[in-house]
Amino acid sequence: MSSAALGQTNAIRADAGLTPLSSSAALGRAAAGHARDMAQNGFFSHTGSNGSGIGDRARAVGYGFCFIAENIAQGQSSVDEVMTGWMNSTGHRRNILSEGAREYALVREGDIWVMMLGRPGC
Repeated sequence: MSSAALGQTNAIRADAGLTPLSSSAALGRAAAGHARDMAQNGFFSHTGSNGSGIGDRARAVGYGFCFIAENIAQGQSSVDEVMTGWMNSTGHRRNILSEGAREYALVREGDIWVMMLGRPGC
């Protein structure tokens, strides 16, 4: 996803006094795989068609983590729309504003959006 999306996410975090996130290629691969799975198999869930959860998907791309979170959305046509929706949802907002997050990825597959937030190692 664009650097503008990361900039918007980091502006939201800065307003809350939080550290900025950096983009993660590994999280991007995990998020893209989940978005593609949902789009191709016609479902919308945090659980993959193979029963995988977010931690499974992160580990599958070699992302070792001590923090991991996922936001999903469907139907929004822009980054502004999806971010507004997430920020108006308690759980999604909590993920975006998590002090544990250090890295991020946001992908879109058709009208499905997947954001993954993580912190490697620890």
